Amino acid sequence: MVEWLLEPLGFAFMQRGFLAAVVVGVVCALVGCYMILRGMAFLGDALGHATLPGLAMGYLLSNGDRSATFFWALGTAVFTSIVMGALSRNTKLRHDTAIGIVFAGMFALGIAIISSVRSYAVDLTHMLFGNILGVTAGDLWLVLAVSLAVLLAILLFYKELLVVSFDPVLAVTLRLPVRALDILLHVMIAVAIVASLQTVGIALVVAMLVTPAATAFLLTKRFKRMMVLAAGIAAFSGVAGLYASYYLSIASGAAIVLVCTLVFVLVYLLRSLLRPARRTETKSPAL
Repeated sequence: MVEWLLEPLGFAFMQRGFLAAVVVGVVCALVGCYMILRGMAFLGDALGHATLPGLAMGYLLSNGDRSATFFWALGTAVFTSIVMGALSRNTKLRHDTAIGIVFAGMFALGIAIISSVRSYAVDLTHMLFGNILGVTAGDLWLVLAVSLAVLLAILLFYKELLVVSFDPVLAVTLRLPVRALDILLHVMIAVAIVASLQTVGIALVVAMLVTPAATAFLLTKRFKRMMVLAAGIAAFSGVAGLYASYYLSIASGAAIVLVCTLVFVLVYLLRSLLRPARRTETKSPAL
């Protein structure tokens, strides 16, 4: 058993992959807790796909430099998140409608950029589905830097973001800068998404944001405990998913998301089984 656990750790790329999976998983889970409270799951999926123009332009203009591509994707995600928020605030459109419009336009722009360059022969598989086993030391430092920035923002504005998420009317009454906090949350989501593109890719990024937080939401009613549980579930899913990827020879991003989903299903089934028992225990003394 010990040899089974230690064998993947003998490879440097697996060590970097484990570290990246844990860091990205924790950051996405913490940001995802705010998304669950505010019903913003669609925003995560939209922003993930909206980074495609930035990825394409960054790759083309930098001749494949990974750091430059990362920052192009980051800038695109932040810009798109701000535009989505501004469009929903300054028009009569619902927030999900604004997200759908911008998401579709940005994704189409990315496809147009790729299709217009005939010599553009890069394999988009790692963009769509991630390649955590291909994380370099430089990629890891970038992920750590942006993840620390998100964690710092959460620590500094925890109470304010919590009030805005639970009760926007109360936030206005307390004269909190609601618009600025909304922009901050959108930017944090964008940063978390770009940080996780290398691990799970565009197609699966929403799972890292939503599934661990949703699982924790089923287990507790306290927000701090929810954040701790979500971070733990995401970290466990990252590690377990990489082990599954190594021994079953399946895509690492898909394996991580499948573990996340399996944990959610198990928690949901366990709650469903325990709920009738709790009702019976509650009623039995009165019978």
